[in-house]
Amino acid sequence: MDFTFVWQTAFLILSGILLLRIAGRKSISQMTLAQTVVMISLGTIIVQPIVQKSMWKAIAGAAIFVAAIVILEYLQLKFNLFEKFITGKSKIIIQNGQLNIKNLKKLRLTVDQLEMRLRNKGITKLEDVKFATIEPNGQLGYELEDDAKPLTVGEFKKILNDYLPAMVMKMDEKPESAKPDIFDELNKSNAQQNPKYLQ
Repeated sequence: MDFTFVWQTAFLILSGILLLRIAGRKSISQMTLAQTVVMISLGTIIVQPIVQKSMWKAIAGAAIFVAAIVILEYLQLKFNLFEKFITGKSKIIIQNGQLNIKNLKKLRLTVDQLEMRLRNKGITKLEDVKFATIEPNGQLGYELEDDAKPLTVGEFKKILNDYLPAMVMKMDEKPESAKPDIFDELNKSNAQQNPKYLQ
């Protein structure tokens, strides 16, 4: 049995990975129609030399592709360098509210496309972004400046625990002068001396 197609398959898998890395890091949902057609065509082109017209070669080729995925994922778990090569690293595109134009050019991402992604995340100002990255899967990761972060339930509970008891105590503790005293008027009248003409 001729096993040269096994080596051909392995070579084509590596070639496909390199081609996809060059094509860019966008998920299917983020691709344009043209990009989707190109990716599907690329898969067909890669498989075509292996499959030819043999059913067994088609099954074997598909099995090798599946096995390759499992092996690649295992190697990525074991070796950081391999993960960096296959998956890539996150790229910083915003730092302290400033665009990293160099990385945007590397990713072939326009400012308008970046702003669209920011708006989808509910971010309206670049200045509110402390860090923003394009992740290896093409998704936008970000961290907001402290003043722009929304209030979390945990922070709200902490505020209530810190300030609400003190406010309640202040409301309960009225000053002595504000407390009503029914003998106040009598005490004041006794304290005053009678006029001389009444003595």
